[in-house]
Amino acid sequence: MKRVDTILLITVIVLVFGGFFVFTSASLGLLAREGARFQSVAFSQVVFGIFGGLFAMFVISQVHYRHWRKYAFYIFLLTIIVTLLVFVPGIGFEHGGARRWLHIGSFSFQPAELLKIGFIIYMATWLSGMHQHIHTLLKGALPFAGIVGLIGFIMLLQPDTDTFLIMAAAGVAMFLTAGGRWRDVAVMGLCAILLVAILAMMRPYIMERIMSFVDPSSDPLGSSYQVQQSMIAVGSGGLTGRGFGQSIQKFEYLPEPIGDSVFAVYAEEFGFIGSAILVLLLAAFCFRGYRIASHSTDQFGMLLVVGFVTIIMTQAFLHIAAMVGIAPMLGLPLPFISHGGTALLTTLASIGIILNVSKYQKKRV
Repeated sequence: MKRVDTILLITVIVLVFGGFFVFTSASLGLLAREGARFQSVAFSQVVFGIFGGLFAMFVISQVHYRHWRKYAFYIFLLTIIVTLLVFVPGIGFEHGGARRWLHIGSFSFQPAELLKIGFIIYMATWLSGMHQHIHTLLKGALPFAGIVGLIGFIMLLQPDTDTFLIMAAAGVAMFLTAGGRWRDVAVMGLCAILLVAILAMMRPYIMERIMSFVDPSSDPLGSSYQVQQSMIAVGSGGLTGRGFGQSIQKFEYLPEPIGDSVFAVYAEEFGFIGSAILVLLLAAFCFRGYRIASHSTDQFGMLLVVGFVTIIMTQAFLHIAAMVGIAPMLGLPLPFISHGGTALLTTLASIGIILNVSKYQKKRV
């Protein structure tokens, strides 16, 4: 019986349970502000995120990854339809000026998490089927840009620029892995920069994020508030941190201490050493994932792993970089740690696919 990659599995388990340890501490800030909401948040994280996610990871790791290729188009289409439901009154609901969530009974989730999986499975299927033509313009770059553009259109309608950014990054990584030309990627990158410039003029919040990144002191009580408070939290941690549960910033100053500010809470409590350990664990996950991809027996398996590893690592990097002021504040959660039961469940489900690919490597690594 073939076994999954043990090193990757152990790394993921350490990240999941270590992440819950961090989440529990960060949740104290939420408990102090909104005690009633704390129970529902913790329940979702434990039941849907950890237990549901680990169960999904185990089950999916038993499914041969090539089966996903047979149903890739239907999975992709279904996830697009579910994502579009956010625009249906009574099902989709708006929060903070964006329609990104579905509300069914007492349960709510962000369907874009499912769209990530559908997108990567379909992209891996299409790229592996077109590998002989992927270096051409008409059969390679243009159709690829069309698929990514479709996702971009849906995401920007919500709007959810952040999720589209990490999906596009994963798509580009898969495109290049499949044999796409850097020249085509450069052209698409220039088009993306032009699009961002247009969006910044049309949507003030994007311009505010860019300006607060360029000059974090420009609006300390407005658009620059979160990045300033995050940098204070990170700096306060020093070398070894204040200690577990001892963060001050999470109680009154950091917005969303269990979400897009969770790394700042972690850095304040565990310091530079603790932050370095977390970064090393994420780097180990990245290195092991890409090594599995490089030893895959076929291009489809390789592209699946490249896509899933890239989307997880891009999100983690941008989250951490935003907390220390070297990337714009995008509002992305930190994988394995931030609040979001559905997000953790889908992340672990995608890792289940990676683990299954690891069973069929050219040689054991």
